[in-house]
Amino acid sequence: MYNILLGGAAGDGIETMSALLEKTIKKSGSQLFTFRDFMSRVRGGHNFSQIRFGSEPVNAHRDNLNGIFAIDEETYAQHNHQLQDDGFILCDLSLTIKDDRCLKLPLRDIAKKLGNPKVLTSVAIGALLKLFSFPQEIAVEVFTANLRPDLLEINLLALKEGFEFVKPRFPNTKVTMSEHILLTGNTAIGLGALAADMKFYSAYPMSPSTTLLDFFSANSEKMNLAVEQAEDEIAAINMALGASYAGAPAMVGTSGGGFSLMVEALGFAGIAEIPVVMADIQRPGPATGFPTRTEQSDLKFVISAAQGEFPRMVIALRNHADCFFQTARAFALAKKYQIPVILLSDQYLADSATTVPIFDTKQLYHDPSDHKSLSETDESGLYRRYELTESGISPLKIPGKTKSFVRIDSDEHDEFGQITESAEVRIQMVNKRMAKLALLESELIEPDFWGDEQCRTLLVGFGSTDGAIKEAVSILNANGGHFGALLFGDIYPLPIQRLKHYGCQVTEIINIEQNATGQLAALIREKTLLSCHRSILKYDGRQLSVDTVLEEIQNLKGGRAQ
Repeated sequence: MYNILLGGAAGDGIETMSALLEKTIKKSGSQLFTFRDFMSRVRGGHNFSQIRFGSEPVNAHRDNLNGIFAIDEETYAQHNHQLQDDGFILCDLSLTIKDDRCLKLPLRDIAKKLGNPKVLTSVAIGALLKLFSFPQEIAVEVFTANLRPDLLEINLLALKEGFEFVKPRFPNTKVTMSEHILLTGNTAIGLGALAADMKFYSAYPMSPSTTLLDFFSANSEKMNLAVEQAEDEIAAINMALGASYAGAPAMVGTSGGGFSLMVEALGFAGIAEIPVVMADIQRPGPATGFPTRTEQSDLKFVISAAQGEFPRMVIALRNHADCFFQTARAFALAKKYQIPVILLSDQYLADSATTVPIFDTKQLYHDPSDHKSLSETDESGLYRRYELTESGISPLKIPGKTKSFVRIDSDEHDEFGQITESAEVRIQMVNKRMAKLALLESELIEPDFWGDEQCRTLLVGFGSTDGAIKEAVSILNANGGHFGALLFGDIYPLPIQRLKHYGCQVTEIINIEQNATGQLAALIREKTLLSCHRSILKYDGRQLSVDTVLEEIQNLKGGRAQ
């Protein structure tokens, strides 16, 4: 497994370089995982992409590097401590970096000779591919498929120049990747929504959720989608609720600040029992916080957002496959239970790219049961939109597709949707809505267990920490440890069976979270009375790596793997 970092300032072309390189690596027969770290600015600063690749599946990043491509000296200053002794620093001759590991090439001179200084990154791609023993021909195919025709020739010349300037240094093992796809977390969410036959998406642009809006907009015509960039988040969610009421499966996307503006309409969805999927792609808050960075600090917020009590579901997306399958499932559950379903992702998962097996749509959620009420109208033919049923699920009709009058309201209402002041009806309606939770809890997905079935130490996490925790557990156990991990996807209502099973047999539970207060640990304590003994918390806007998890666990254990 190899690990390289591409670094420079905003505007230097690092993002484009990374995209071309990772596509070439995948097409050349390697699995990969890329994460992106960028500042909230258009020019300047320090941005980087880190690509980890090899013959085995990879779902998280590591800190140690085999190579660095440095456009500027800032990249070297910030990352040289991560470089292994036998690694390299690929950079231009003009940089004043003094390090025996430097591989200085006339990158700028080659680019100027070819007539465009910006093709420097293509020269570097050629050199990097040669260093890791990848064929040039695959890169030519990728460049041809992804670059504008007027830019193709000069970039191919730059690629060739870079490829011929160095010799292979690292061997690689090719694997068959024809049954794999390369995609980001937000693209996987988008594909999951399309698989669920979503017909309406609305949002106000807010990083790191904006690429969802980009994806749906780009595919709206061929997928027959209505996509609306609303004037604000309040309008976005109310548009989605209107679309859902009219029969179109609907979704909104935002981050924490935008979700805050959606809270009143979330409550409306709860009392009016309107199905809707909400994607909260988390970033550090409060307020503007870190616009382009990552965190898991919205968990408690989305669980309790909006006044009053009503059923909802919260699903924390753990990896790119999860993004696809759980998003599709979210639409099905929202429709089945007539509730809002909230997807929790974050910047790390949203913007990272990885190779995954082509999604098998036969594995999509399927509900074989039918929970419609036996009686949809009374003797006079009036439709009871909020009919009292044992399951709490009432018959859902679509206005325009039925002769019935489909009445909804944000006030408390009776079975027909008419406003009421009755205390008795109020109790009936609250009980009806909350009754859905019992049925929902019966089909919760328990957290993934990873590690030693006879573990002494149990790690618990949720969402995008999944990959790092699993890999860390494998390393710890290979070195004589007895660790297990529970990684939560369904997180509210909280599935508790595996938690109780493993929690009773271990001597220690450690929660690993990307927030300052241990929100998962608090939820576990609230729902099970199980206490986490120690915490590993990271809230600097940067994602936990495999190495960070290992280091923190060993620090807690006094340097021992137990």
